[in-house]
Amino acid sequence: MENTSTVVDHNDQQNYTIPLAILTSLFFMWGFITCLNDILIPHLKAVFDLNYFQAMAVNFAFFGAYAVVSYPAGSFVKKVGYQRGIVTGLTIAGLGCLMFYPAAAMQTYGLFLLALFVLAAGITVLQVSANPFVTRLGPVRTASSRLSLTQAFNSLGTTIAPWFGAFLIFSAVHYTSADISAMTVEQLAAYKTEQSESVQLPYIMLATALFILAIIFSKLSLPVIEDEVVENQVQGGIKEALSHSHLLFGVIAIFMYVGGEVAIGSFLVNFFADPSIGGLAEKDAAGLVSYYWGGAMIGRFVGAAVMTKISPRIVLMFNAVMVMILVVVAMNTSGQTAMWSILAVGLFNSIMFPTIFSLAIEKLGNLASIGSGLLCVAIVGGAIVPLLQGLVADVQGIQFSFIVPIVCYLYIAWYGISGSKHK
Repeated sequence: MENTSTVVDHNDQQNYTIPLAILTSLFFMWGFITCLNDILIPHLKAVFDLNYFQAMAVNFAFFGAYAVVSYPAGSFVKKVGYQRGIVTGLTIAGLGCLMFYPAAAMQTYGLFLLALFVLAAGITVLQVSANPFVTRLGPVRTASSRLSLTQAFNSLGTTIAPWFGAFLIFSAVHYTSADISAMTVEQLAAYKTEQSESVQLPYIMLATALFILAIIFSKLSLPVIEDEVVENQVQGGIKEALSHSHLLFGVIAIFMYVGGEVAIGSFLVNFFADPSIGGLAEKDAAGLVSYYWGGAMIGRFVGAAVMTKISPRIVLMFNAVMVMILVVVAMNTSGQTAMWSILAVGLFNSIMFPTIFSLAIEKLGNLASIGSGLLCVAIVGGAIVPLLQGLVADVQGIQFSFIVPIVCYLYIAWYGISGSKHK
């Protein structure tokens, strides 16, 4: 069916409320899927008897896809347009979810990682398509606020996902280490099978939702941004884009932010289960993860309003400093103080990704698609930083390992106050 979308100039003072409302469903969905990793990691760690470094391979497979797929995705979206890019991303992500079924049936960790890679490849195409689309559906001066608002629905997905995962993935009976040690070979095999297969239903449900969204988006009539048409005739390259220092430093900032945020989120369940912190069962700890992402959701709604009055650069720097303070408190205390300090990090994480993203592609013009692709490549920080924290946790303990994300947020504070300025 021929697309009936009309070409519009993104600087026109038009009402894009309906297209933006439609796009929020995508932000919700990929937030939901990404946050399920926080539940999947401790689950697979137990099923396959992994150490922290090995368990963080989940993040490496998922976020590693951003490094491999982002730039090709940017070129693809540049040729076919944002809407077709969205449909393609949803379809690939749905196929990745379906791969969880055979991975669980075969109880093969490597196949789980492959499924995560394919799923993340689809999410990458979605990010490359939807993020710049949102920044262009309205005035440039409110791009950070607008992207923060749509990202708030991403946080709604991340808030709901831990409860969904705790209910379905941790629904099977869990035994203590002593109980497992006392099992016969047959009992242990049956237990491992039950635990592995508990991920099948959640990901089949997600695949169904993604395919339905792909069909819906293929039928919609969304605006075609004028720059999108012009960019097909522009031979702007990576070197030219990175000559803009605010983009170059922004790429590093996205790497640091996603790495720090994912590392903290991935360790929450095990952190709360630590006897010196909370001593919680996995299912109870997984439920608490919602507070971390719920804080991010609230912070994005508040931040969207604040950044219409206060410079996004100042807000970004302030939030990064607050995160460092909270993480230091969590590292040096125990019990409820440590738990709620680390959970409060989510509130200040809230505006960081959309703010860094919009500041980094600000005034790039026809290089915006390339800049967007480079920024999405930097999401590979979510693969690298958690691995580093996993290494530290295996050697020095989980509480001390949070020194790794502190370094990330120190850089983000500098980017907000200095590195994001045009030179």
